[in-house]
Amino acid sequence: MRRTRRLLLPLYLMLGACMPVSHSDTPTRAANNIESGLPPMKVFSVPRPQAPVASNSDMARDFLDLAFSLESGRTLSTLTRFEGPITVTVTGAPPPSLGSDLTRLLHRLRNEAGINISAKSGGPANITIQAVTRADIRKYLPQAACFVVPNVSSLAEYKAHRRTPKTSWSRLTKREKLAIFIPNDASAQEIRDCLHEELAQALGPLNDLYRLPDSVFNDDNVHTVLTGYDMTVLRAYYDPSLKTGMTRSEVADRIPGILARINPQGQNVAPRRLNKTPRVWIDAVQTALGPGANPAQRRQAATEALQVAQAMGWRDHRLAFSHYAMGRLLQAVDPESAQDHFVLSQRYFGSSRDTALHRAYVASQLSAYAISAGRGDDALYLLTPHLDTAMRHENAALLATLMMLRAEALEMTGRTTEGRQVRLDSLGWARYGFGSDWAVRAKLREIGSLNPIRRRNGGL
Repeated sequence: MRRTRRLLLPLYLMLGACMPVSHSDTPTRAANNIESGLPPMKVFSVPRPQAPVASNSDMARDFLDLAFSLESGRTLSTLTRFEGPITVTVTGAPPPSLGSDLTRLLHRLRNEAGINISAKSGGPANITIQAVTRADIRKYLPQAACFVVPNVSSLAEYKAHRRTPKTSWSRLTKREKLAIFIPNDASAQEIRDCLHEELAQALGPLNDLYRLPDSVFNDDNVHTVLTGYDMTVLRAYYDPSLKTGMTRSEVADRIPGILARINPQGQNVAPRRLNKTPRVWIDAVQTALGPGANPAQRRQAATEALQVAQAMGWRDHRLAFSHYAMGRLLQAVDPESAQDHFVLSQRYFGSSRDTALHRAYVASQLSAYAISAGRGDDALYLLTPHLDTAMRHENAALLATLMMLRAEALEMTGRTTEGRQVRLDSLGWARYGFGSDWAVRAKLREIGSLNPIRRRNGGL
């Protein structure tokens, strides 16, 4: 399917690799170290979270919809959370990167969300993170990269109690023990992303909402590490004035006061009051970008999603996302139309801080198009502002891709030495983001093939 003419940089981001499991009550993150001749893997150090930009009025509504529904749409009658200190242990065969990423995440949860959570080196714990193979995970949820289950501590225990009330989130009345299953043979970034999303749902909300632009609690999978918005939601979730067993109306009475106290800046932000996302749009997006459909069916589903977005009168990130999905699926058959949809996507994502990461993804597509057309200066203009965005959001796969694109653009504009250095610098991030050497080298070849000079000279 890959072409070397015009724009054909596939959407490598989490949309394609990690789509959600449709109509499931099991919170998941859907699917996307060996000696290496490449530079050492780079890792992120100090987190750079930003406070949410949402109004507290919107956040109160979001909190209730997140806490009292499952991803399938099924409602929950009461709030459940851990009461008291929370312990976390790791079992199975964890890869080297897991330990440091988990330590950083637990530190953030303690400091940003105020949750009393700590690692435990052995013995039973409240939350068990079991590192298993992707094949093991897909025996139970074929479309999932990772998932979380209540009242078990191992995959074997889950197998024994699968499809019973014990492992049902809808029948859960309190949280005391649960397990997170993550792949140990994926890239470091995918493993880290699973840690963030599944641990957040193990602790708090079990639902995802497409109307949230700045959150991992969104099935578009654009955000892969917990945002400032997410930490505020989790801080509210563990506020002393809430407790397990409260009804939606009881929480609704308390949540405005909680948010006013923990997020005072949100009191002065005007609410957007985005309408709910209809199931028909969700289903269309999941068909378009998830597994199981053929190319024609995907394009038809993307067309339906765009039509629904337009009929709903949206002018927010969901309309932008609809154009983005359309552009992605048209790349192989109509690159010019795909480019038009990416331009519209960038326009509707706007200039708000909460869609900065979305715009960085679109910029990778637009700059790839510019490179394939021989417009190196345009590509540099398009992608350079987004390098810091990728770094801030700790997205190594996106950062490496933008850097590789920048390297091609620099060489096209005569800055060969600088381009080679940028490409070399990208490899450490690519090892974290894409994993194996072959995946890193494939990404290099893919992006290098966009360069018309390389194509004329027979490739890399």
